[in-house]
Amino acid sequence: MSRIAVFFVEGYEEIEALTVVDICRRAGVEVQMVSVSGEKIVSGSHGIGVRMDMCFDEVDFDSLDMIVLPGGPGTRNLEAHEGLMAQVDAFDRAGRYLAAICAAPSVLGHRGILQGRRAGCYPGWEEHMEGAQVSMDDATVDGHVITGRGMGCAIPFSLAIVAQLLGREQADKVEESIVYHSR
Repeated sequence: MSRIAVFFVEGYEEIEALTVVDICRRAGVEVQMVSVSGEKIVSGSHGIGVRMDMCFDEVDFDSLDMIVLPGGPGTRNLEAHEGLMAQVDAFDRAGRYLAAICAAPSVLGHRGILQGRRAGCYPGWEEHMEGAQVSMDDATVDGHVITGRGMGCAIPFSLAIVAQLLGREQADKVEESIVYHSR
């Protein structure tokens, strides 16, 4: 079974984070919702508090197939967490999956992970995509990096994650089951 962790910090964009959780769980991916702040309930950018599965110190990173970074005003708080950034760097070096949406691809840009890759981000954040060929696609996959442009792209971004982990056929099944048609 594939296993991913979505990292939550105060100010995350609720739809971006929770759409990944929902769609990936529907597909059969084991998803861990992880609090970076150490709090068991983390509030998003619109004041919606969500109970986490665990805190950062409880994560077994060796068992994960992917790290997912949602965007929103909390993106800078994700980037400020040294432990998380050390894991992002380790995943990149090992060619393990990294996914980020909206403002969060800026974290990957600042770390040099987007050099020579196609990647998308929220409009106005392009200057933080250091070395990337900026994509206007809803979701962009380039090697082990998956990026999405923003909240309105949360479903195609989540389906791209499913396709990478479980195959296009499984992503298509989920897409049909939620009555979403991107094509």
